[in-house]
Amino acid sequence: MAELKSPSDMYKGWLFKWTNYIKGYQRRWFVLSNGLLSYYRTQAEMGHTCRGTINLATANISVEDSCNFVITNGGAQTYHLKASSEVERQRWITALELAKAKAVRMQAESDDSADEQPSSQADKTEAQNTLRTLSCKVEDLSTCNDLIAKHGTALQRSLSELENLKLPGDSSDKIKQVNERATLFRITSNAMINACRDFLLLAQTHSRKWAKTLQQERDQRIRLEETLEQLAKQHNHLERAFRGATVLPASSGHSVGNAKGSAGSRDLSDEEDENEFFDAMEDVAEFITVQADPRIHRRTGSNISGASSEGAFEDQSLEDQISGGGSATTLELVPRDSSPRKERRKKIPDKPNYSLNLWSIMKNCIGKELSRIPMPVNFNEPLSMLQRLTEDLEYHGLLDRASQCEHSLEQLCYVAAFTVSSYSTTVSRTGKPFNPLLGETFELDRLQEDGYRSICEQVSHHPPAAAHHVESKFGWTLRQEIAIASKFRGKYLSIMPQGSIHCTFNQSGNHYTWKKITTTVHNIIVGKLWIDQSGEVDIINRKTGDKCHLKFAPYSYFSRDVARKVTGLVTDSVGKAHYILSGTWDEKMEYSRVLQSSKGVNGAEGRQKTVYETLRAKELWHKHKIPEHAETMYYFSELALTLNEPEEGVAPTDSRMRPDQRLMENGRWDEANSEKQRLEEKQRASRRRRENDSSSRSLEEGQPLVESTYRPMWFEREEDPVTKELVHVYKGGYWEAKEMQDWLQCPEIY
Repeated sequence: MAELKSPSDMYKGWLFKWTNYIKGYQRRWFVLSNGLLSYYRTQAEMGHTCRGTINLATANISVEDSCNFVITNGGAQTYHLKASSEVERQRWITALELAKAKAVRMQAESDDSADEQPSSQADKTEAQNTLRTLSCKVEDLSTCNDLIAKHGTALQRSLSELENLKLPGDSSDKIKQVNERATLFRITSNAMINACRDFLLLAQTHSRKWAKTLQQERDQRIRLEETLEQLAKQHNHLERAFRGATVLPASSGHSVGNAKGSAGSRDLSDEEDENEFFDAMEDVAEFITVQADPRIHRRTGSNISGASSEGAFEDQSLEDQISGGGSATTLELVPRDSSPRKERRKKIPDKPNYSLNLWSIMKNCIGKELSRIPMPVNFNEPLSMLQRLTEDLEYHGLLDRASQCEHSLEQLCYVAAFTVSSYSTTVSRTGKPFNPLLGETFELDRLQEDGYRSICEQVSHHPPAAAHHVESKFGWTLRQEIAIASKFRGKYLSIMPQGSIHCTFNQSGNHYTWKKITTTVHNIIVGKLWIDQSGEVDIINRKTGDKCHLKFAPYSYFSRDVARKVTGLVTDSVGKAHYILSGTWDEKMEYSRVLQSSKGVNGAEGRQKTVYETLRAKELWHKHKIPEHAETMYYFSELALTLNEPEEGVAPTDSRMRPDQRLMENGRWDEANSEKQRLEEKQRASRRRRENDSSSRSLEEGQPLVESTYRPMWFEREEDPVTKELVHVYKGGYWEAKEMQDWLQCPEIY
């Protein structure tokens, strides 16, 4: 007996379908929905296995006798069906004809839309041309509005003068002048009316097409989401059915079916609401920059309103440093060690081409913290999170230059460029770094070559957090503790670093702090993976109160700006602007010195924008060229290629000693997966042992049970005097232990 599922066009029930001459007609479960007729062997199969589907929009429905009817779509598919009675057959025929009519109507509407929009490229070109035309019309309206106001004022003035006339001799001239004013006003008004009519006609002509295009995009998105959701559920049911079939005996097939049914209901109840991720709209600039005439600047000097003598000195200093058109990172302001540089590797084994069923891994990750989910190395790159954190030092030369600056505002420009440069290595790096084991360390000793050395340690596992300390012989120190929070929502992955970064300069005593922005990995399910950086950063000089506000614009398809755009404003302690920064986080950053500022027109949100008059932009930083054949080496930079290079004398907990990471780098991924599981199980056993020891001590001392505490080897937790946060700070001793090769206190984690 067929049943009507809802007031819409869904209809389902049992029919007999012709299979072959041996088996004849077989009973099948049919479902009619959205113009598609699908069938299954049983009702339980609806959640995971469809045996066949026919599109009624192109199908022909014919009745053979009282119970039999045929559905065919021109030879490719033909269903010979039989109902249990003539009444049942008529119900199906009626439902099929109604569904077919609706499907044909929807297809016709779709074809009409396709006729209006023959191709995506042509549609894009037409939309751009229309927008340009509309913009021109808006400018015409604005011009006419100004002229109407101007001529209207003149006409009013002439009428007032006409009323005050006493001498009849002057009346003719005044009347003639009024007539001329009135004529000009009439001409301008007519132009205004014509421009308004053209604008309205153009908007009305394209509004219907735009509305239909928008609706099509929405429908297509909904269909894609439903398809992906159905695919995920089918994979889930198949895997559950497979596990049940391998465990239960052949005679318990009924129990397996029940288990699948309950699993399906549980999946529906466990679904979480996904956060919709929309394409960002075009970002509205908070300020406007106008380049000043350098001849006027040279002639007027520092007497220009808004330019201080200190600012003029800073500009001269910064221009002298970057003169010659090159990047600031390529010039040598500080003496380097004259000893020959150590030869570092420039190539690693090529990335193997292993296939992987993405849904078999990711379907259980939706809505969960990614660091708590065991992942195969197929998603990784052969570097740990500690090594990725050390990659922030790729452009350490910016901090070397900052240490030589005499003025804090100049120094702040270099620190801001360093902050942006740390994201330049991520543009094509879609691989996930290895989660460090608790107690894992990584050192990078480039004291002889580049004047700095760095030490990282994984100080917490849940939540995962790493402490990092860098010291340079050029007078700066960098420290940070970053905890990574990540969420997988099915369509995209958000990575949210938490924690502050501190940079201090010994000579000036300037202490800068800032935080990292959010990284988003798009197209997790469908399409090519790509990475975007978005958010706002405030770099604050805790000594002077100077601040640089950086804005990383999210990618928008509709934006006319360059992709991956970054803008920044450097202000002093009283909020006065001194420098404008601009560029992209994957290519370069430039600075422009502010000469003066003024309040401009209101923005799109009613806020008044500030107009800054600046000097010509100079380059602060540009990205290094990526190594040859980088696409086969995980898109590693020159520094990243050397981070996992074996070195003698490092601690036994160093990331270079990690066996699963080394196996992956050498292309032995199956062995790497096995080794990764062993290390993770060993870490879990160590945690349980610590918890048991902590519980035993608490019971012996008569104290309440407390959560086990882990003490890092090279860092200790204390309150930061600046941010008042509890952070891990380097307590010293690592480099001395390395010099003596005294690693007895290091835990055995591998």
